[in-house]
Amino acid sequence: MGLRVRFAPSPTGYLHIGGARTALFNWLYARRHGGTFILRMEDTDQERSTPQSVRAILDGLEWLGIDWDEGPRVDGKFGPYFQMQRLDSYRKAADVLLKEGKAYRCYCTKEELEARREAAGAGYKYERTCRNRKDAPDRPSVVRFAMPLTDGVVSFEDLVLQKTISKQYGDLDDFVIMRADGIPLYNFGCVVDDHSMEIDVVGRGQEHINSTLPQLMLYQALGWKAPKFAHFPLILGPDREKLSKRLHPEADVMAHKKNGILPQALLNFVIRLGWSHGNDELFTRQQMIELFDFDHVGHSSGVWNPAKLASVSAHWIKETPPAEVAKHALPFFAENGLDVKDEAKVVRICAALKERATTLVELAQKAKVFYGHGVQIDPAAAAKQLGDDGKAALSQVRQVLETTEWAVPALDAVIKTVSEAMKIGMGKVAQPLRVAVTGTTVSPGIGDTLSLIGREESLARIDAALKYKAP
Repeated sequence: MGLRVRFAPSPTGYLHIGGARTALFNWLYARRHGGTFILRMEDTDQERSTPQSVRAILDGLEWLGIDWDEGPRVDGKFGPYFQMQRLDSYRKAADVLLKEGKAYRCYCTKEELEARREAAGAGYKYERTCRNRKDAPDRPSVVRFAMPLTDGVVSFEDLVLQKTISKQYGDLDDFVIMRADGIPLYNFGCVVDDHSMEIDVVGRGQEHINSTLPQLMLYQALGWKAPKFAHFPLILGPDREKLSKRLHPEADVMAHKKNGILPQALLNFVIRLGWSHGNDELFTRQQMIELFDFDHVGHSSGVWNPAKLASVSAHWIKETPPAEVAKHALPFFAENGLDVKDEAKVVRICAALKERATTLVELAQKAKVFYGHGVQIDPAAAAKQLGDDGKAALSQVRQVLETTEWAVPALDAVIKTVSEAMKIGMGKVAQPLRVAVTGTTVSPGIGDTLSLIGREESLARIDAALKYKAP
């Protein structure tokens, strides 16, 4: 069997940017090496895990184009892919540890433990009160892992940090692996699942490094071969605090969809939060797959840079085919009350505007000029372009347009025809016309602009501009 990697989020809210980057790095690693990418839901937090959160994570990954080979909505022989549907496997593994004396039942109550922790202060470790207990009180019990009491070191070689990370057995606690209700804790659940699903490499955030060491003790105790581990750097917000749902609205992947960022742009931006390839900043999806590996994942935290995201967004709107831009832009057109039934027109508008738009929100705002009747003329633009000379040029344009074929080449040619007839520069013709039909001095080419507005509406706007008087 080939390389197998996984992304295992806890469905307790939206898809976090950090989670999306973890998914992306694992997905790219699998795609580059011809491996299998598995999606697994670690939904054991019953108070916070919800079907809505599951859908939010699935929708976020699908919007980004991060597809999975096994997992929810995709059949696979290693399912089910929700931990709450796998409880029997954790119970069986815990029973093995209990039978072999590598785990034990702990009857200490939550209140007792909290009192001891408060009395001991920082650095509290469970006193192993129940480790050698022979009685079995009639009350709920958790299952704790029995850390070896001998001297020893647990260690692993991190594929990203490229160093050995280790700890003495004596520094590790007899940690809880199963709650009293039969639900596994994180360290135990992911070990059982990663073994059962034959995961070869576990790629996750650096905040999980301390979890890796007790997990390795579980692999050792169960006699299972451990996967390799790669720990990715943190992502910090613009304030250089850890990017969090509470402090940073940009932590929500789907917020960027609402803000009009193309999925390719967000992927491109996110991959650079912790990975590099020389000084390159812009990557197609295929280039990401071809170039990505753990040896170029950084060790230090990536910092969120809104200006860079805006730059990457503008690049990918410009580079993406108009039909693809239009597919993503349609909801933004509709939100602005624009008629999207004529999808061909939307595609043409996107082709005309995508060179100058930073987001799809901005593109849709700019598109308003191609719909409706009349236009709001900017007084400053009018003052500069709709004086006597400007209106004279505009009047000539109006006459020529009356008999012009309404096609882009012919419409573009009108500017030259009028400028030559009046012996004035083409700009002195184009700019008054631009202000007349768009209200501003900035727009796509005149031919495209007039074509998209249409003959009747364009002529009506010119007539209104000829009558324009400064407020």
